[in-house]
Amino acid sequence: MRIISLEEHIALPEFAHEIQQWPLPKQAVEQLADISNTRLKSMDDNGIDMQVLSVVGRGAESLPTREALSFAARYNNILAARIAAHPTRFKAFAHLPMSSPEAAANELERAKEEHHFCGALINGLTNGKFLDLPEFRPLLQRAEQLQMPLYLHPGMPPETVAEAYYNDLPGSTGVMLACGGWGWHAETALQVLRLIITGTLDRYPRLKIIIGHMGEMIPMMMSRLDEKFNVSSTGYHQRTVSQTLRDQVHITTSGIFTLPPLMAALGTFGIDNVMFSVDYPFSTNEAGKQLLESIPLPPEEVAKIAGGNAERLLGL
Repeated sequence: MRIISLEEHIALPEFAHEIQQWPLPKQAVEQLADISNTRLKSMDDNGIDMQVLSVVGRGAESLPTREALSFAARYNNILAARIAAHPTRFKAFAHLPMSSPEAAANELERAKEEHHFCGALINGLTNGKFLDLPEFRPLLQRAEQLQMPLYLHPGMPPETVAEAYYNDLPGSTGVMLACGGWGWHAETALQVLRLIITGTLDRYPRLKIIIGHMGEMIPMMMSRLDEKFNVSSTGYHQRTVSQTLRDQVHITTSGIFTLPPLMAALGTFGIDNVMFSVDYPFSTNEAGKQLLESIPLPPEEVAKIAGGNAERLLGL
């Protein structure tokens, strides 16, 4: 059984002076910078055959257009050079200059042609804007044409949202509720649902989307979403929400390692749409391994989740 994990992060220190990175503990900063030492040993110790690496935190999307393009291209070039030493152990999602969707589309294509990257990861909103807005169509169209999946990863909430929802909470509880404790997941789910109910995914029916954290709370809401956004009542989307999710959205196990949410994900998205991930280094490979070993399914179905579905979707 081949084990492939898809939401595994890096942040290269040579770019730190160009961008205001999220505040992180020293250990996490060191782990994000490492590719072939501690990271590779942890993969070996836990039977992980391959990680697909992606840039986490603030990046090109927060820079002016010209600077963003240069930043993203240099990041992708250096990442490609770093993983070239271990071609069977690492692949990568492209880092994109999201402030210019046309430039992002061009960089996505370059990353595929020159570096053989297998998709792109997008961190949160772009200047407070969701991907269903018309200005992002050049990127969505190119991703569909190239068959390059887009991994929609959480990002920091817009300042107005943080002020209204989280800033009056004591100590660091507001930050955690805004981020990994709740807000990140709700916002990523909202990003996906907007793509569906506006008909954006109908416009690009071969585009593939990936989201983490067992589907960002969508599995438990799927039947209600079908009820509240039935096709005949809105006139904007052509398929039910659940059908669009199963057709175009794949989910990973990143950061959640208990069986009840996995069973809900399998029961709603289906086993062909669920893929293994850890969220390294923010979660441990040990926790991911324990989850895989606990799944009460036949070995051939566990193998789909562990790596088979990722091989098929990403061409690995």
